[in-house]
Amino acid sequence: MNLGKIINIAVFVAGLDEEYQNNIIVGINEFSRKNHINVSYFAAFGGMIDSRLFDIGEYSIYSLANLKKFDGAILMTNTINDNDMKEQISSRIKASGIPAVVFDCDNISEFYNISIDNSQAMRDMVRHVITKHGAKVINYISGPMSNPEAVERLIAFREVMAENELPVEEERIYYGEFRSSDGHDAIEEYMRSGLALPDAFICANDAMALTAISTLEKYGFCIPLDVIVTGFDNTYRARNYSPALTSVDRPLSRMGAIACGVILDMLEGKEPKREELTASCVFAESCGCSLNRQENFSEFRKVSYNKLERINADIRSLNSLAANLAETETAEEHFDVIQKFICGLGCEGFALCLINNWQDSYNRAASDQFIFDIMTSPLIWKNGEVSSVEYFSGSDMFPVPQQTGGNINYFLPLHFRNKVLGYYIINNGDFPINSLLCHTFSMNVSNSIENLRKLTHINKAMDELNKIYVIDPLCNIYNRNGFIKVTDDIFKTCVAEQRKVMLTFIDMDGLKYINDNYGHDEGDFAIQRLAFVIKECCRPDGICARFGGDEFVLFDTNATDDSADLLARRFQANLDSINDIINKPYKISASLGSYVTVVSEGDTLYKIIKQADELMYEVKKEKKNSRTGRQ
Repeated sequence: MNLGKIINIAVFVAGLDEEYQNNIIVGINEFSRKNHINVSYFAAFGGMIDSRLFDIGEYSIYSLANLKKFDGAILMTNTINDNDMKEQISSRIKASGIPAVVFDCDNISEFYNISIDNSQAMRDMVRHVITKHGAKVINYISGPMSNPEAVERLIAFREVMAENELPVEEERIYYGEFRSSDGHDAIEEYMRSGLALPDAFICANDAMALTAISTLEKYGFCIPLDVIVTGFDNTYRARNYSPALTSVDRPLSRMGAIACGVILDMLEGKEPKREELTASCVFAESCGCSLNRQENFSEFRKVSYNKLERINADIRSLNSLAANLAETETAEEHFDVIQKFICGLGCEGFALCLINNWQDSYNRAASDQFIFDIMTSPLIWKNGEVSSVEYFSGSDMFPVPQQTGGNINYFLPLHFRNKVLGYYIINNGDFPINSLLCHTFSMNVSNSIENLRKLTHINKAMDELNKIYVIDPLCNIYNRNGFIKVTDDIFKTCVAEQRKVMLTFIDMDGLKYINDNYGHDEGDFAIQRLAFVIKECCRPDGICARFGGDEFVLFDTNATDDSADLLARRFQANLDSINDIINKPYKISASLGSYVTVVSEGDTLYKIIKQADELMYEVKKEKKNSRTGRQ
């Protein structure tokens, strides 16, 4: 098929690590690579953790997809448990007008629906358990009622129970989310119910059925001698479990390939060919039927061992990642640790994309209208080459545009609870669908980025506290603490080198007069202006400070014999200038006492401050006597 350009398809999915999703994705990927199509998965792990805030953060990834950049969309919304989120995704795709395909969902006329006849397969399964094995009391473990497939299967169960005149006891129905943990929770709820042991547990998918079996066995029940358990999907694990699970085989990979073909047909203006996909029951050990393994047992052992080795390796890598991230204190160190981990993922490319203000104290929650506006990508890894992009538009999704076709991209969210941090992209690598630890990796990176953000703000707060400790907030120069802290070491160096230094003590004249006649705000203003004059008179290697209310000091580390006179003239000239500029009804004035000396062993900073202070008071006394004499 040649449409004259590279086709881009967006896929919306949740729970990449589930075998149902995995099988469909394999079909999509094989077709896309063969036909040079770019596929971008916007994937979340919503519903995995019992936290509404966490799910909001996970689902933020769906808002990233810029549908203007895509030629078609595949909606695996039957894997998303949040009805509002499913409706938001569907509404956006309807508004975009691009061709869209859904699975087992025929209630959206705008989308092409690819369905497997699940109802008939479930009817056959329930009939088999009743007629072949004589089951009369049956518990049912269902998927969520927000999922059309779950609804279909439950209805089929009820119909067959009714046609065999068997009652459906509502307390024997457990409503789960199609997650493996639901099988465990369903058995635990049954054990607490006090109900008699049923003849069978019929489960709406294999993931729930397998954990139901393992939980029943922990309570001492034998499958199928004590109770029958059946599943649905005929996954690899189910086929090779012990006991092998009675299930329903569905052509999931074919569904994925067909979905891509439908989009291509629609883009070429063709009417997609309708294809009836059917499911068939596979009766095995868990219902009491003879075993008919589809897999070679030696091959199964090899696959299981390799999978276990991969999980162990992933766990070791993730533990190392978590430990190394915990030791980082800067963003550069942090991203370097992630980059080293990426090298072992077996992918062609990786991009860490963070919202531009990710380090701000209050970044945005996923409920904001447009989260991914301006982005930064501090880490881009491509076949061993590392780069970064300072800014890019979130509407572009990729920090570096893709120029070729046949790429498989996975976009996964980074967030702390509902606070969005960004996302990451894995390009042409199967880590998201082959590793059970992809979700753990996402949470590790998210939590570490949040910790780094908090550390940044703690350091900023410490800097501010330190600044408050050493900086005078009114005059924005050193306070007494700051002056002593900064000057002490410099003074010791001057003593060791026997330098000539100058310490000037400055006392403001008439502050009480200004406060009494014009108010304390005006007095603060006058102090600020005086501090400005002192700072202007301070040489680049000098230090000035507000020593107390209206007292200031200035320290010069390279003084000469005429430094005191030069400072006095420069100070008075600047003071006259500032008085002319502010044009107040009062004049800012101050008395200076400068002590110039060569410091040597036995001299202390406090000693020369005292000397300068005494000189200043001599000047102030002369001023007072002069004024008295004039009177």
